[in-house]
Amino acid sequence: MMEVEQIWRYVDSERASLAEFLSGLSAAEWTTPSLCSGWTVQAVAAHVISSPQARAWPVVAGLIRYRGDFNRLILEEGHRAAATHSPEQIIAQYHQYAGSRRHPLGTTPADPLLDVLIHGQDITIPLGYRREMPPEAARAAADRIWTKSFPFKARKRLAGVRLVATDIPWTAGQGPEIRGPISAVLLLLSNRPTPAHPHLSGPGLPTLHPTTYS
Repeated sequence: MMEVEQIWRYVDSERASLAEFLSGLSAAEWTTPSLCSGWTVQAVAAHVISSPQARAWPVVAGLIRYRGDFNRLILEEGHRAAATHSPEQIIAQYHQYAGSRRHPLGTTPADPLLDVLIHGQDITIPLGYRREMPPEAARAAADRIWTKSFPFKARKRLAGVRLVATDIPWTAGQGPEIRGPISAVLLLLSNRPTPAHPHLSGPGLPTLHPTTYS
């Protein structure tokens, strides 16, 4: 298991590099649909930096408002942030919260890490850019997703196959193998099969059905 401070160093560096990328986007690119259904690039960018700003009571109040529907809460908050903050203000938040060690109640430091890694892909892929993931950081995020059931349900969705990273030591599950770089494995774990599929191989792959995002 990666040490907590190393996880935070990856969070810091990935947020910084994402902020640098965002600063070069055009107005049209900010409004481009991301890989997350119903989310623009601007809404996803705002969501990524919402983690150090989260406070317990607004989350509880939101869950009450949306009758416990956490996904609805996150979607509405993302839309609100995109509507009330300009791209420049969102980028400023990345600088304002650089080095922050805050994360929402009930999460671990690995959750902000997987957020910035996965949502960085949600932003860059539809814009036609390639964003590399540090393999060690992606492995820590993969460990976190595999051990938590919500919201990805990775172990349930991928039951019956064995996942094997080809560029770093990491395996999970039992059954026919699906192999690929840890970045592609992480996308698969996070329910993003479409961009993951071209980078994966193995006898377990035909059991998967590349679809749009849910």
